[in-house]
Amino acid sequence: MQKVLSDKKTILLLVLPGLLIYTFAILFPIILSIYLGMTDWSGIGKPNFIGLENFKKIIFSDTTFWKSLRNAIFLALAYVFVQHPIALIFAIMIDKIGGKPEKVFRTIFFIPCVIPVVVTSRMWVSLYDPQYGLINKILDFLHLGFLKQQWLGDMKTALISVIIICMWQGFGWALLIYYAGLKGIPEELYEAARIDGATGFKLYTKITVPLLKPVIKVNFTIAIIYALKQMETVYLTTNGGPGDASQFLANYLYIRAFNSYQYGYANAISVLFVIACLAVNIFFQKIFKSENYEF
Repeated sequence: MQKVLSDKKTILLLVLPGLLIYTFAILFPIILSIYLGMTDWSGIGKPNFIGLENFKKIIFSDTTFWKSLRNAIFLALAYVFVQHPIALIFAIMIDKIGGKPEKVFRTIFFIPCVIPVVVTSRMWVSLYDPQYGLINKILDFLHLGFLKQQWLGDMKTALISVIIICMWQGFGWALLIYYAGLKGIPEELYEAARIDGATGFKLYTKITVPLLKPVIKVNFTIAIIYALKQMETVYLTTNGGPGDASQFLANYLYIRAFNSYQYGYANAISVLFVIACLAVNIFFQKIFKSENYEF
């Protein structure tokens, strides 16, 4: 075996299939997108090379692009500062319950994740319906009719309404990843800490959270990239409207490519989109790079 692995030709033959798949499935499409982003291609005919015009237009004069990016950042912040702390608290509570209730609650929280996005999105559209929706009906029942809104049709409430849907749809995934991380922490560490006098909240701040840092890093990165590429829920609920109030990057890219037939422009957006995702990944790698915990 050692002789085989020391042969460079053998190593090349073993690596070559994966390298070819990576080149044609990932690297080549990215290079093609960069090239098409420098053209005015409409999807038909020969693309005309226009250099960096699309990128200049997007960066300096496309207000919808920046509004879409801003909305994606709002969603990412909602994931990080609202959804994930709640998911972590619920994961700790479920972990401590034990027995059958633990399995029941774990299943209940994960149910939205196994339902197709189309179904959950349409369900929320019904809940938000200004005339027949359950939310406005409940407000009426509680004599809070003055709070009734056209949740998805009003520019003031459309974005927050979409963000709530996205957080609800992804809550089960966030909880499950934290729950799996908690199960990997040995109980002996908690017992040793209790012997040393640590109790209650201190156990979580000194043991649970530090040991969950790798899990938190993965969860944050997934959540933020998911926020940047959010499309299905937006397309199925508001399609970015009213106006551009709830527009997101991926949905805007889709509209430019398939509704406006501006494939060159859409490819330029996709290149900037990839750069944004890479920047986020590098940012989190730097934040969480310091400690490595072993137990």
